[in-house]
Amino acid sequence: MVLSAISTPLLGIVDTAVVGHMDSPVYLGAVAIGATIFTTLFMSLNFLRMGTTGIAAQAFGADENNAIREALGQATLTALVLAGLILITQSWLLDVALKLLSPGDEVAALSREYFHIRVWSAPFWLVNFVFVGWLLGMQNARGPLVILITINSVNILLDIWFVVGLNLGVTGVALGSVIAEVVGAIVAAVYVRQELRQRAGDWSGVKLLAPGRYRRLFDVNANLFIRTVALMLVFGFMTAQGARLGDAVLAANAILLNLQYLLSYALDGVAHAAEALVGKAYGARTRAGLLLAVRRTLQWSIGFAACFTFAYLVAGDLLIGLMTGLPSVGEVAAAYLPWLVLSPLISVWSFLYDGVYVGVTRSREMMLVMVGSAIGLFLPAWWLFQELGNHAIWLGFTLFMAGRGIGMHWWFKRMLSDGSLPAIQHGGETV
Repeated sequence: MVLSAISTPLLGIVDTAVVGHMDSPVYLGAVAIGATIFTTLFMSLNFLRMGTTGIAAQAFGADENNAIREALGQATLTALVLAGLILITQSWLLDVALKLLSPGDEVAALSREYFHIRVWSAPFWLVNFVFVGWLLGMQNARGPLVILITINSVNILLDIWFVVGLNLGVTGVALGSVIAEVVGAIVAAVYVRQELRQRAGDWSGVKLLAPGRYRRLFDVNANLFIRTVALMLVFGFMTAQGARLGDAVLAANAILLNLQYLLSYALDGVAHAAEALVGKAYGARTRAGLLLAVRRTLQWSIGFAACFTFAYLVAGDLLIGLMTGLPSVGEVAAAYLPWLVLSPLISVWSFLYDGVYVGVTRSREMMLVMVGSAIGLFLPAWWLFQELGNHAIWLGFTLFMAGRGIGMHWWFKRMLSDGSLPAIQHGGETV
């Protein structure tokens, strides 16, 4: 899961590198703006993956094959409806996003060019969310590995060909993303079909068009949606404030955020494993298995976080140099690199507990902690210290990540001690 997860931010790093070595920072700024729009848009719908994983894993643990099919079918139909809405409202979405992010005129024009191509990846991107989440719930990590590496490898190769070889600029970056998502959806469908063949049952007992059957999916996913929107608004706010500080700061923050994404996706790989293992134990009503899954995945998460801190401390300047050849941008990014060195050991707790909460489908608590950290820590810290410029943005982000981890740890301990989690069988007794 770590290998499959880090392929996504590696794509972002390649995107940054191929345009970061062009002759002006506006190209990097345009890709940063475009990527922020789609990251906010698509990742706000990441509940399609997270919610599907938790529900499917619990159905797997309970050995309920019709529920397994229902989780897949309901989420897929929901993804296609949402993709249709995105395509219908694309012009309005772009106008609102550019107004909020406030890039310069040249950057905005290139961002529009990027958006109007990349938006056609929406149906495939969202269906891939569902397929990857469902396969994780089936305890199948090989399928998501192949799917995500396929998507991102194809995208990277097309980026290099379109941008470096054919000189298509931001158009090439966007076109590569669309083609890669289509290829990924085809590969994902093959894995889903294979998994279904191994599960006895058929679709006759699955009522995909009965609105009442969607209640659990929407109860879980509504909170995940709000939670993810809050997270994406934090990243969008960081990009917008960076844009107001100038093209060099905007480009430098894009580089640093790619390093943060690399960290977060790698640690999310362990969190995805926690989703599957915790969900399976929860569905099987095995308390000992649930606690063991939490303990082991936490140990692995801390180990990976320490490795990232060491890597950014030792090779951070080298990584920045690989992503841009513009001295002005590189110098600005290096000035704020210490925040990235600190980030892994602070961020690790929230990433791991995201996986645990998804596994037990406690999305309401996830949402409350996320929103509370954004409103209660990130925004006040930025406001109080905004005279520090870009340092205020990164200070607010660091406190935001710390608040998420502390809040989710406290709430999980509370759920274990006060009995708010349903009774789970252990050693033949209800505990």
